[in-house]
Amino acid sequence: TDGGAANPYFRVHEGNIRDTTVIGGRTLLSFGSYNYLGLSGHPAVDEAVHRAVDRYGTSVSASRVLSGERDLTVRLERALADFLGVGDCLTLVSGHATNVTAIGHLVGPEDLVVHDALAHDSILQGCALSGAARRPFAHNDMGQLEHMLRLNRPRFRRVLIAVEGAYSMDGDLVDLPAVVELKKRYGALLMVDEAHSIGTVGERGRGVGEFFGVDRSDVDLWMGTLSKAFASCGGYLGGSARTVRWLRHTLPGFVYSVGLTPANAAAALAATELLTAQPQRVRALRRNSELFLRLAAGAGLATGTSAGTPIVPCILGDSLRTLRVADGLFTRGVVADPIFHPAVEEGLSRLRFFITSEHREEDIGRAVSILAEEVAAAGGRRDVP
Repeated sequence: TDGGAANPYFRVHEGNIRDTTVIGGRTLLSFGSYNYLGLSGHPAVDEAVHRAVDRYGTSVSASRVLSGERDLTVRLERALADFLGVGDCLTLVSGHATNVTAIGHLVGPEDLVVHDALAHDSILQGCALSGAARRPFAHNDMGQLEHMLRLNRPRFRRVLIAVEGAYSMDGDLVDLPAVVELKKRYGALLMVDEAHSIGTVGERGRGVGEFFGVDRSDVDLWMGTLSKAFASCGGYLGGSARTVRWLRHTLPGFVYSVGLTPANAAAALAATELLTAQPQRVRALRRNSELFLRLAAGAGLATGTSAGTPIVPCILGDSLRTLRVADGLFTRGVVADPIFHPAVEEGLSRLRFFITSEHREEDIGRAVSILAEEVAAAGGRRDVP
């Protein structure tokens, strides 16, 4: 414990997490999972997994290049490509490893990666693996991105711009049209990490590409994860048929790795099909997210730049205070994860709320009012910038 608060990490959850979760036999209201559309645990997804395991077993037992190719994964990649509106798609067993191997492979020591300062650890690890130079630009600061491109473009063979669709600590969106315009002007490559924006953003959940109406081919690599809206585990890379064909034959994290498990491929495929057939799930998620944000703002809570995503932070600043509020919420039956340095900047500790399509209006209202009470009880300023 720290300052009287219990350790909030590595708690054992006893079942599926949707709007609620069970810990120590207690049912709590959950804002801690990225089961955004409630598809993990959906009967159709579970049924698809059972069928896949009955037919294919629990592992494909080989790299897909060799004996690991299965009809399920081929169909999943086709479905994801159609969902994204790109030429082709490649799936990998880990979302984190997808970024590491893609960036590690795409650029090298003669190249530069320019990335948003809030980019995920997997992007930074990919840069380190590649040996490319790396320059962060201030979060969503297009002026600074342009300045860096103008200054550095002539000095490098290739420049890769790496951004996220939705930023997982702040819950805001990339300014994609501005990034695309700069990418074109400076002859750079562009990779968009849609871990948290695919399935959650855009009219039908097709991500920031749909939200901003960009031409899909203006982005060289659309990356995403299968562990969030898609109720599975793994990552994908979408792009032109030519790009994906090159990756399929050369990407180390794909070629030298086992293929997706039958269960994970089946879950992601069933989730993609459900998402396509039931866009109302995305509408329910958007409604719930807007309600949570509106109520939190109304209660005077600092939600930073969160907008247009199902991620709402409550920024408290002080680590100990954040821990106390998280503990108070947990005692009163609400789970939200406290986030500290180094995941966020020192002095910007926060509680992070993941909203799902499954949350009920009254539960969102109850959670926000408990949060406001606990923040007030923990003392200190409520209006940190």
